[in-house]
Amino acid sequence: MKLFNTALAAILLSLPLGSVAQQQRSPEFKQKYQLKEAVVLSRHNIRSPLSDSKSDLGRMTPHQWTVWSAPKSELTLRGGAVETMMGQYFRKWAEDAGLFPENHQPSADDVNVQANSMQRCIATAQYFTSGFMPVGGVEVNHRYVPSKMDPLFNPQLTKVSPEFVAIAMKQIAEQGGKNGIRGISEQLRPDYELIIDVLDVDKSPMTKDNDPKLKALDNYDTEFVFEQFREPGLKSGSALKTLNGASDAFILQYYEEPDTLKAAFGHKLTRADWERLAHIKDVYQDALFTAPIVAVNVARPLIQYMYDELRSPDRRFTFLVGHDSNLSSVATALGVEPYELPAAIEKKTPIGSKIVVEKFEGKDGKTYADINIVYPTLEQLRNLQLITLDNPPMVYPLSLEGLERNADGLYLLSDVESRFEQALRAYDAIP
Repeated sequence: MKLFNTALAAILLSLPLGSVAQQQRSPEFKQKYQLKEAVVLSRHNIRSPLSDSKSDLGRMTPHQWTVWSAPKSELTLRGGAVETMMGQYFRKWAEDAGLFPENHQPSADDVNVQANSMQRCIATAQYFTSGFMPVGGVEVNHRYVPSKMDPLFNPQLTKVSPEFVAIAMKQIAEQGGKNGIRGISEQLRPDYELIIDVLDVDKSPMTKDNDPKLKALDNYDTEFVFEQFREPGLKSGSALKTLNGASDAFILQYYEEPDTLKAAFGHKLTRADWERLAHIKDVYQDALFTAPIVAVNVARPLIQYMYDELRSPDRRFTFLVGHDSNLSSVATALGVEPYELPAAIEKKTPIGSKIVVEKFEGKDGKTYADINIVYPTLEQLRNLQLITLDNPPMVYPLSLEGLERNADGLYLLSDVESRFEQALRAYDAIP
């Protein structure tokens, strides 16, 4: 079964959201190609915000945030339910594709599941595997007791020098256009104004107390921090850093709260408005993790691991669970062309999304690969719709710059492997 018919890619963005149905691999395709392996890099599913109501996030608004079903930063009950359904979908997909028989009992060589040692990642892997192989007894591997970052998934900088910082800052500044770093926030001004309005900041405890932190909302001079063995970061006191946290919380609240008006603190928002709120977080991720030299720096462990898994002769399915920063940096390091996802308010790495690399054996004796991003639709997240072959998640083809697909939409595996090798060499070349 084909995860996605690439002929649809050109028309996806012109269709109404939610109107595009996934198409299966054709019988003709199955006669020509056999799926041999899939390597999946997943973002965790729905979690509670990273900050609680007693933090600045709570003080920025007079409203009460949703009562979450999990402590801060942990997977919610809804997140567990959605991820279980994603696992069930992948089970039916793998069986239909001939990768596994029904009720397969995997060996350690067949299936490899690795999660970052954060609660939300371990829990996502557990829910996924319970749906993917409910009688398979699949072990979820993680290195540490929760919650601690595993170096495999930690998007930390392992090479930092004045030369590296200079190149990184130049590449990040290009995201802001002619006004450089400041331009990043200037482009977000309408989105900032919207989120400040929806938060009702003017009626918040922060405003009543004349909190000096309010000045951050007008500060577009974002300052970046690059330190060895730490994630790229922003100094406190900028609009981008401050409002990213609110953007993140609003997105999660929209997924969790079925009453759209309540999710928006009583404001009537359109789908486009929710996309604008989410856009702040998308830009924040891009600024921190998609400058090319930063991406190859922080993604290096996962690039190596995925490359090794893809070349493992006995592996048939690898499932890695990390964060949006992992997906963003890996995609950039591999040279994925820019994209915006339909049927989602997060346009790059939606909650629960998965980069899927498939390996095929062709009847012509050649080995091929496909790469897609798979994610639940907004309706599946908010309405807890069953995710099945008849109501599938969205599957969007990722294009690798400079590489050509064949008539059936596949890359040569050797070309895809060369992308992993190039990313590893790019890391070695960092000054």
